[in-house]
Amino acid sequence: MSDTLRLHTAGTTLLERARGLRPLIEREADAAEAQGRLTAAVVDALHEAGIFGIWVPVPLGGSELSPRELIAVFEELSYADPSTGWVVMATTLENGTAGAYLDDDAVERIFAGARTPLIAGQGTRPGTAVREDGGFRLSGQWSFASGMLHAQYAHSLGAIEGTDEVRIFITPVADVKMLGNWDVLGLRATGSIDYVIEDAFVPESQTHVFDQDEPLRGGAIFRLGLVDQALICHSAWALGVGRRLLDELAGYVVARTGRPGQIAGSDAFHADFARAEATFRAAKALVHETWDDVERTLDAGRHLDVRQDTMVRLSLNHVTWTVAEVARFVYASGGTTAVRDGLIQRLFRDVHTGTAHITSSPLALQACGRELAGLAPGQSWALMALE
Repeated sequence: MSDTLRLHTAGTTLLERARGLRPLIEREADAAEAQGRLTAAVVDALHEAGIFGIWVPVPLGGSELSPRELIAVFEELSYADPSTGWVVMATTLENGTAGAYLDDDAVERIFAGARTPLIAGQGTRPGTAVREDGGFRLSGQWSFASGMLHAQYAHSLGAIEGTDEVRIFITPVADVKMLGNWDVLGLRATGSIDYVIEDAFVPESQTHVFDQDEPLRGGAIFRLGLVDQALICHSAWALGVGRRLLDELAGYVVARTGRPGQIAGSDAFHADFARAEATFRAAKALVHETWDDVERTLDAGRHLDVRQDTMVRLSLNHVTWTVAEVARFVYASGGTTAVRDGLIQRLFRDVHTGTAHITSSPLALQACGRELAGLAPGQSWALMALE
């Protein structure tokens, strides 16, 4: 692939469409929470607005947004509803990378319909794949398949038996047994169920190596590889939810101004709110500074170096745990309103569920510190660890 591969940008049209969906997404959020999946009205609206095509390579008819454009869209959707933002970021990542990395005949099959296909699954803990003429036999059980209840295809990590190779396998949902076990604290509307695949044949063209970072179609964003692209998603999600938490608290205290005993008149609360706002904005600034640097590197035709890989992980980890602190402050300040079932409580639960993701683990933070301190010479990033 040519070193002149450039970064594609698409402008603000998709962001404006995402913003226009906020009233619908907010109206449907309680129903989605209750049923454990996004409502049909929201899924249809996201399709009609072209949101599910934001990561698909341009040659396949997608919008192929740049990292910062993706961040803006995911932030907007996550502000409207954290579960909606989470489902969209997970499925668009997986349909985008499938479009970039799969062979032509697989792409022709998968992307042949009028709608952008939704692909959902798990890319961390591998199943087992056995080579067979023309492809593989894949078996395994995977967890946290966000958006699977809306998907047409599964995206699953598999280790090739007898080798050190791991690949991503794209299989139709007909090959998937959904376990339906999504009974969780937060992000309830994501339907992030566990699933099983038993001895399914997968053509080789519907697989790609896990660490592929040269696209067969599409621009320089796909040189990030699957893991670094996933970091775009989780950084943006934290930004959207953090902003919504602070805005909800501000609305809560303004509505109670002048009532006896309310925190709106507390100097200590005023100072704490200022600190929370400043801390959140600083974390957001780090995310944008980091991805601005990434975009310049990609547009110059280069891959990221180890320090840049460290910074995309660090900025994600930092904003996620900053938002967790913001959530605790908002919950503690919200009085009985936060205790009762409602938006502040749901945001609090969603944030703390989001912190459990592997990308925000304490081990990832420790590895970032080791690299930044110059204690990892010659090492590079593999998933969320240095080797």
